Amino acid sequence: MQFPPVEEQLALIRRGVEKIVPENELAEKLKQSRDSGKPLRVKYGIDPTGVDLHLGHTVPMRKMRQFQELGHQAVIIIGNYTALVGDPSGRDETRARLTAEQVEANAVDYLNQLSKVLDLDKAEVVRNGDWFSAMNFAEMLELCSKVTVAQLLTRDDFSQRFKEETAIYLHECLYPIMQAWDSVKIAADIELGGTEQLYSFMLARDLQRDQKMSCQIGVMSPILVGLDGIRRMGKSLGNYIGIGESAYEMMKKFMQVPDDCMKMYFELLTDLPLDQVDGLLAGHPKEAKTTLAKTIITEYHDAAHADEAAARWQREIGGGGLPADIPVATISRADLKEEAVPAAILLKLAGLCQSTGEARRSIKQGGAYIGEDKQRIEQDQTITPENGMMLWVGKKRFCRLEVSD
Repeated sequence: MQFPPVEEQLALIRRGVEKIVPENELAEKLKQSRDSGKPLRVKYGIDPTGVDLHLGHTVPMRKMRQFQELGHQAVIIIGNYTALVGDPSGRDETRARLTAEQVEANAVDYLNQLSKVLDLDKAEVVRNGDWFSAMNFAEMLELCSKVTVAQLLTRDDFSQRFKEETAIYLHECLYPIMQAWDSVKIAADIELGGTEQLYSFMLARDLQRDQKMSCQIGVMSPILVGLDGIRRMGKSLGNYIGIGESAYEMMKKFMQVPDDCMKMYFELLTDLPLDQVDGLLAGHPKEAKTTLAKTIITEYHDAAHADEAAARWQREIGGGGLPADIPVATISRADLKEEAVPAAILLKLAGLCQSTGEARRSIKQGGAYIGEDKQRIEQDQTITPENGMMLWVGKKRFCRLEVSD
């Protein structure tokens, strides 16, 4: 097979990558691959501990797709045995363990979602249970004898927990060893992942060297921050964009991305040339964000859905128009002590605020409105509820009143 020139490959590989270890070996591996016509084996391991993939998960997957497009061999490891242990990377407590049945059910969903990013027809997909389930106790002891406790404690997560006298369970210590042994079993040339995986990547090199094999290179991407612009994107933090969400839900979330995070999103989540990205970022932030959103939504839906989502967002939120789907809040007249009620009480009865205190704060901050033309509600204002009346708190909480007898 004829591969692109090494420098062309390096330029694509380096985009959106924080660290390549050891970088000086990458060009030589690419050259050997090009000279021999033999694709490099590029590893990415996934522990199916959940089922919903978000854009943060896609960063290393997109890098894997780039390697595929360059002609190299993608090897996806479904960590059905490492998932039984639980990855301690970046954690200061023990990860909950899953059953084998839960792991396998999650694996099927993972692969369905992965197909939105990778060409799975051209990828090798293996489960590390294929080799770990076949190992006897003596073989596991032999593998563990190649790693010292002192080495394990150099990991940031274990080191922190050791200093804080937080429990480190023995089964957790097996995780990085198992992950590294995966690289031996599939003869990985390159492994993809986040910067928190450095220890496991380097341990894999040690084990490959011990087996008289060519050593892999770690290609590590930065951690994608979430919608808060600070913490890593995560479902538990509520700051994520799921690749399985509707085009409009994705659009609404993209428009919340902080302006100073857009360059990272463009670089890690799109293939737009960086000079074009710089031009977009030099213009109006709203236009740049819309382009960002439409580019990525098109990848997971299509261009028509992306255009429709952008137009709807502009119509309903960006331009201040009425949403297409307006929830109805039913209020009983029995709950109204008098015909005209304080606005804060009405906002609570309508379910737009959890308490009258929250409602008063929204009103005081100028974030509460009434009517389809969104007239600002003033402090101490009283309102006579009527059928069809629109109430708003901010841009995202709104309803149409229905007053029942």
